[in-house]
Amino acid sequence: MNPKKRRRLAFAAAIVVAAAGGAALVVTALQDNVLYFYSPSDVIQKHVPAGVSFRIGGLVENGSLKHGSGAQVQFVVTDRREKIDVTYNGALPDLFREGQGVVAVGALDARGTFAASEVLAKHDERYMPPEVVDALKRSGRWKEGQ
Repeated sequence: MNPKKRRRLAFAAAIVVAAAGGAALVVTALQDNVLYFYSPSDVIQKHVPAGVSFRIGGLVENGSLKHGSGAQVQFVVTDRREKIDVTYNGALPDLFREGQGVVAVGALDARGTFAASEVLAKHDERYMPPEVVDALKRSGRWKEGQ
């Protein structure tokens, strides 16, 4: 192999190594910013560890809404197969109701309760977040027109 070919090969190898290193840095940086969506069944089946941020979605179980001191609220999110207790400290959206679709952002605590930092409610009579619809369909609990 002559020196010119050796230089080209070394240059190509350096580009491949640099690209792989850059890709690894991007994946590592984005990994901390990704919020996965789980239904209550997914949370239980996948054994999501405490302290890992994710979104949980489902229906607010009827009769589960309890107001605590100040702005503290407790409720249960269900996909009609499994249930997860949720605590939230803050003002709930105006459209938040029992029996309606909800998506909450937060993490499980050591007791297995989902500590929400944000709660999102559906915005009209027929809308439900697509992730919630998919989770209900996977669990076999979805009825068209809910």
